[in-house]
Amino acid sequence: MEKYFKLSEHGSNVRTEVIAGITTFLTMAYIIFVNPDILSSTGMDRDAVFIATCLAAAIGSAVMGLWANWPIGMAPGMGLNAFFAFTVVGAMGFTWQQALGAVFISGIIFLILSITGIRRWLIAGIPVSMRSGVAAGIGMFLAIIAMKTSGIVVDNPATLVGLGDLTAPGTLLTIAGFFIIVALDALRVKGAILIGILVITVASILLGVSEFGGIISTPPSIMPTFLQLDVMGALSYGIFHVILVMVLVEVFDATGTLIGVAKRAGLLTEGPTHRNPNLGRALMADSTAITVGSLLGTSSTTAYVESASGVQAGGRTGLTALVVAALFLLATFFAPLAGSVPAYATAPALLFVATLMMRELVEVNWDDVTEAAPAALTALAMPLTYSIANGLAFGFISYAVIKLLTGKAGQVHAATWIVAGLFVIKFAFFGSH
Repeated sequence: MEKYFKLSEHGSNVRTEVIAGITTFLTMAYIIFVNPDILSSTGMDRDAVFIATCLAAAIGSAVMGLWANWPIGMAPGMGLNAFFAFTVVGAMGFTWQQALGAVFISGIIFLILSITGIRRWLIAGIPVSMRSGVAAGIGMFLAIIAMKTSGIVVDNPATLVGLGDLTAPGTLLTIAGFFIIVALDALRVKGAILIGILVITVASILLGVSEFGGIISTPPSIMPTFLQLDVMGALSYGIFHVILVMVLVEVFDATGTLIGVAKRAGLLTEGPTHRNPNLGRALMADSTAITVGSLLGTSSTTAYVESASGVQAGGRTGLTALVVAALFLLATFFAPLAGSVPAYATAPALLFVATLMMRELVEVNWDDVTEAAPAALTALAMPLTYSIANGLAFGFISYAVIKLLTGKAGQVHAATWIVAGLFVIKFAFFGSH
């Protein structure tokens, strides 16, 4: 291990790396409950999605650890799983097999972008305010899904949305879960989200709101989702902007997380180029994980910002990620427990992740309205149109137009013009659906 991971060179040891791996796993393990809950709403087999989630996380984390030697955990990403379920399948009417095909195609494109260096060019060309607006908007999108699922927000013909019945058992459990997670996180308890989910699950079962299915069993079959992707169907009419959105969110989310966590771990030198021999491998690792995840039967796999907790605990090498991978494999034996987790227990987790993502708004330059307005429009459009795609489109188009009208067109990077142009073409020729 010393020779392979260069532990002493990174000022670490096996014990520290193992503790860091366990810490990272505890902070991101909530995805094994949340992801099946979201994706099963499309008609996908819940148990198969659970296994696909665990395996995609294990394979992605193992590749990141063994190949890039970085202490970063991988798993299906929050935001893109909601986009997959509620926009691509729910609102646009594609089958989940076609949606998986779109994930596969986006993974291949993402891989090409990473190999050719276009990915870094894209990241350099997207304004910081827009990236922040996208992150905050995805958070708000997750929040409205959580509030709708838990009954806090309901349909109202007069005002579009309204307040639900706050005395309903499930709604009260969601509120209690959110308070528990926030309090635990404020007290710096490791695995606050996971603990919150489990506490509300137990409370829900004891109150008779949901049923108990057991804790441990042999892993269920992955066959209902394994290799079920419909690539040719995904290439059909109207899927163009779905793939564009997936690629863009993957570029923002994964690259930003990788660079942010790696800098915190001291693995990157300061400066625009981020020179590091393993950065290219890390970028390739997360690109590969997306493609593998689509074959297994889950939405886009990405680097997890929760990996920062493991770095905080001393993780500096790929051994941390390898421990995360091993624990996700171990988690495959807990399918009955995952099946026992009600939506009221995962909704607080979504709401808390939304809270964390909305912190990105502080990075917006509010003193420059040509930067602030597109970022705000991006964030607001995502929950209000119930679509990450629309938020991205509104943001990029408005950024380009406002800069053009104020004589600041020269400030707009070519990448932003291209993305804005693609969204204009989408609305002009493919409509709003």
